[in-house]
Amino acid sequence: MTTYTRSTSHLQGDPLVRGIGWASALLGASQVVAPAGFARALGVNATSRHRSTTAAVGVRELVAAIGLLGRPHPAWLWGRVGGDLMDLMMLTRALKNHNGRGFGRTVAATATVTAVTATDVYVAMTRTHRSTPMELTAITTVTPPPDEVHALWSDLKRLPDFMAHVDEVLVTGPRTSHWRASAPFGKAVEWDAETTQDVPGELIAWRSVEGSDVDNSGEVRFEPAPGGQGTEIRVTLRYDVPGGALGKAAARYFGEEPHQQLDDDLRRFKQIAETGEVIRSEGAPGGKRARGEFPQHPARPLTDGELKEALA
Repeated sequence: MTTYTRSTSHLQGDPLVRGIGWASALLGASQVVAPAGFARALGVNATSRHRSTTAAVGVRELVAAIGLLGRPHPAWLWGRVGGDLMDLMMLTRALKNHNGRGFGRTVAATATVTAVTATDVYVAMTRTHRSTPMELTAITTVTPPPDEVHALWSDLKRLPDFMAHVDEVLVTGPRTSHWRASAPFGKAVEWDAETTQDVPGELIAWRSVEGSDVDNSGEVRFEPAPGGQGTEIRVTLRYDVPGGALGKAAARYFGEEPHQQLDDDLRRFKQIAETGEVIRSEGAPGGKRARGEFPQHPARPLTDGELKEALA
């Protein structure tokens, strides 16, 4: 059986975090080794006070580099953001008190630090695992009976066929599975889940195990539709949104509204349950592009045989 382990830190090996760490190391080393030259490169006089300030900032950068490259944690990222703001304040003061010589270099340095600050804020926000609990519910009706619908949903390997953000589900045991899914800003998340209830034709319930990238749980209930015409599916999902309310708003801004996602997933499941595949209209893109499309066949007229069968 394949086993899966999660790193002690979700930042280990993150290319952006490591890039910032190495940038801090190089910047800090140059400031500590040659504070006078670095001060002049910023367009300020290499006075004793400026050299001392430059060296102190260099020590701060080296400490941040050690943290980010050795034991990365969001606190180191937010510490860099705080340091960036201090640097901007000092550069702004230098611009106000400038005597004219090297003014262009100071302007360029201020613009560079502003861009670096924006980058650090983005990385800190997207790598900070704050969360906001969310619960989603949705209902749809399909024509097959509850037993068939339950059996289709129980086939975990087929879930990516209709769940837009789920890339892969691997069965790891009688009641356990490993999930890999797409997340906002091009990131990916993985977690292990366990089935907590499985009543044929009635209910499937699950929850993620402790330490998962995304804490989640949910249930799917299968009930006979009114008049015995198929199955009514009731889905309830509970999970924590990475990034808190800010992450939730950002995801919505980029077209990743959770409620709409669930409705779309159920629409695709309905098509699979009733026709065996997801159907799209002519001209619509195929493939899992933009997290919203799936390998689908274009809508087409019925063949003579299909038409006769439908009219029979």
